[in-house]
Amino acid sequence: MKIRKIVTTVEETHLEMGKAINPPTRRAASTAVIENPFAGKYQEDLEALMTIGEQLGAQLGKNCVDALGIEPKDAESYGKAAMVGENGELEHAAAILHPKLGKPLRAAVEKGAALVASSKKMGSMGHPLDVPLGHKDAAYVRSHFDGMEVRINDAPRANEIMVSIVVTDSGRPLPRVGGLEHADAKGEDGLR
Repeated sequence: MKIRKIVTTVEETHLEMGKAINPPTRRAASTAVIENPFAGKYQEDLEALMTIGEQLGAQLGKNCVDALGIEPKDAESYGKAAMVGENGELEHAAAILHPKLGKPLRAAVEKGAALVASSKKMGSMGHPLDVPLGHKDAAYVRSHFDGMEVRINDAPRANEIMVSIVVTDSGRPLPRVGGLEHADAKGEDGLR
């Protein structure tokens, strides 16, 4: 894997609709910009990208937890996304995100019984990438249905892939659409 850059950011929301959020809701995104080894050509075997996904799941997941300054068990939601440059294809993003990235990400946030929300797209430099979020242990926790936009002004270039993981230590600010609450989630089946 050839990494050109990694960008890690933390977003804190302190005020929403004039109401103080205390403690603030926090989301961390860690995004790697890597060379696409299959840019511009068809490749039947995408195992190399799957292995890259496994490595990035561990590294970017840890970056997010560290940026939030929390213990892995205190992570509440997560998500993943990838954007390929113009010489790539969506299947390159899928190969990074799906077969192997989840296991090391779950280890980085301790448990992770629920599916990791994901998205993939093609784009050019500076194009935004929306990373969907869901509760890490219980998909029915509605307060954690969320997303975070990431953007890097010079990525992805035509022969690159931008891969992002987001981890939170809370749900949305001021959630009030009902449903299972974080404190009541058991995380046994990934749903409740």
